[in-house]
Amino acid sequence: MIKVALIGNPNTGKTSVFNHLTGLHQKVGNYPGITVEKKSGICTLDTGEKATVIDLPGTYSLNASSLDESVVIELLMNKNHEHYPDVAVVVSDVENLKRNLLLFTQIKDLEIPTILVINMADRMVKKGISLDVKALESSLKTKIAIVSSRKNTGIDTLKSFIKNYRNLSSTPCLNASKIDKAYFSGLQKMFPKQSLYKLWLVITQDVNFGNLERNALTHKKYLETKSISELKRLQQKETIARFQFINEILKKSYTVDKSKATDLQSKLDRILTHKYFGYAIFFGILLIIFQSIFNWSSLPMDFIDAQFGALSEWVKTTLPAGVFTNLLADGIIAGLGGIVIFIPQIAFLFLFISVLEESGYMSRVVFLMDRIMRRFGLSGKSVVPLISGTACAIPAIMATRNIESWKERLITILVTPFTTCSARLPVYAIIIALVIPNQRVLFFFNYQGLTLMFLYILGFASAIIAAYILNKTLKIKSKSYFVVEMPNYKMPLLRNVLYNVLEKTKSFVLEAGKIILAISIILWVLASYGPGKKFNNATQIISEQTVNASLSKSELDNKIAAFKLENSYIGIAGKTIEPLIRPLGYDWKIGIGLLSSFAAREVLIGTLSTIYSVGSSTDEHTLKEKMRKEVHSVSGKKVFTLASGISLLLFYAFAMQCMSTLAIVKKETNGWKWPMIQLFGMTSIAYIIAFIAFQILKTSVLKK
Repeated sequence: MIKVALIGNPNTGKTSVFNHLTGLHQKVGNYPGITVEKKSGICTLDTGEKATVIDLPGTYSLNASSLDESVVIELLMNKNHEHYPDVAVVVSDVENLKRNLLLFTQIKDLEIPTILVINMADRMVKKGISLDVKALESSLKTKIAIVSSRKNTGIDTLKSFIKNYRNLSSTPCLNASKIDKAYFSGLQKMFPKQSLYKLWLVITQDVNFGNLERNALTHKKYLETKSISELKRLQQKETIARFQFINEILKKSYTVDKSKATDLQSKLDRILTHKYFGYAIFFGILLIIFQSIFNWSSLPMDFIDAQFGALSEWVKTTLPAGVFTNLLADGIIAGLGGIVIFIPQIAFLFLFISVLEESGYMSRVVFLMDRIMRRFGLSGKSVVPLISGTACAIPAIMATRNIESWKERLITILVTPFTTCSARLPVYAIIIALVIPNQRVLFFFNYQGLTLMFLYILGFASAIIAAYILNKTLKIKSKSYFVVEMPNYKMPLLRNVLYNVLEKTKSFVLEAGKIILAISIILWVLASYGPGKKFNNATQIISEQTVNASLSKSELDNKIAAFKLENSYIGIAGKTIEPLIRPLGYDWKIGIGLLSSFAAREVLIGTLSTIYSVGSSTDEHTLKEKMRKEVHSVSGKKVFTLASGISLLLFYAFAMQCMSTLAIVKKETNGWKWPMIQLFGMTSIAYIIAFIAFQILKTSVLKK
């Protein structure tokens, strides 16, 4: 099987080319030992032959400045690497060809057969670009595929080039000795069997190159040791030499006639990145997104909730009564329902994020937010983790590796969990639906959608305020630089958006689902069994207590089930912590949810689903209705009121409650100091704010 490495600068459409080559034959994982994502897929060529395509992280050059870029260099330089390519495919953008060719010439100089893909060819006419492909192929000594991912053209040509990669020239573009003739001559004498450019990268980059065959030397006359500053100077000299070479060949083969261009990008940028209107537009887009998440997902969510409730009841009435039936109905099915019900909202969230990224608008948001971030001790690069934190804090924290300043990176790591991730969305969705009225305001919007948006804004604002405090508190000296690329605006490709939504939603369901299902089963066991006479003699005790009450069989069964739950193992644990959480407006059942959700925030819903299934035998099948009718055992008042609901929403807005995030923070900061500060700090803030909110709202309701 042919091994293909797909390489390119960020925003060149590399992912689109990868999707066209591999279709659905893809898998995602991590490189061994590190948390950098690795995508691979199988491409079927026209002869039936297959190729393995590795989609490498985006990189601007082989002068690594981040872990992602180091992955690319190590793979391309180590022939013993399992993914060392037979052929490298470098994806470039037709509008930024000069910059993209820097990476191409470096890879070509590694003497790997290299194909150049010039992507976004459909934009050539709009931009007034003309290209002499034959002249460019001759100058670069390679084959060039002109591709349009949008129109799906050029992919067959690229496949043909991959199939015939053995015919490609491996001649370097730049003679490495031009950088420093004496120095490189000495290198060649010391390592006669090695590529000069590979040797140069070994010296200047911190990469694993493998074994070198080195000549035995009696003295060091062949090679003088260079200082770091001298090596930097030679790197600059190399870059200048490469761009001189690129400029010369593009003069003959690449022209841009602005008079023929029909470009809207500049006009759009003047509006979307305006210092006032830009923020208003971004705020409006967020408002529409969160309103749509509620409106569009309500029907499928209600349908899923009802179906799982009906399925649980069907299992109870159809299968023989016993432990297995109860486990299946109240443990497994209830747990699965707590996962599947939120697929519509998670999918819609990822849909909107994918559209914003694909269209090129997200880079404008980064540029806009840099103006604000600098006032709080961060840079625009911190926006990428903060915004991607709306999906999951774990990859968001990993994305901080691109921030050069350690102080900015540490602050970004510490504040990113404040942003509202997709794991909080299930909690927000069901609590908002319970306590916030579904009344319209300003025609299109309603209070539920506005509440959801407020929680997202609150999370982002909390992150910014925390960053400001940390910036003033942490005494770490650092310098920071901010560079952001503004990709062209383009209509999002439906194919890419659907792939992204499918992949992210599947990841959420599988990763979160395993935790939720496992905890649901454990909770069912703890809720179905208990110590002592109270649990074992629940039927007799309740029957004696209600002997003079005229209760129906259903009401009696309810009281027995509730009494058994209170005296089960999980009930005892909940009752133990109830005094601590009662000031927040929570009962012992919500307390169990808080404890279990430290595994993952979204586990709260699965926990409540299991507990209410075990502790109730009413005719209400859906989780929402069971929660709506839940009352305190002593006072008889509803558990989920406006005061307790807002308190719970605010607790989850600020609390850490994610073991996986703590683990990745520990790995990124190389110790337990910062994760523990994060855990106790965020939990304390959550408790205090939830307490204040409940007490104020409870008092105001009583006054009315």
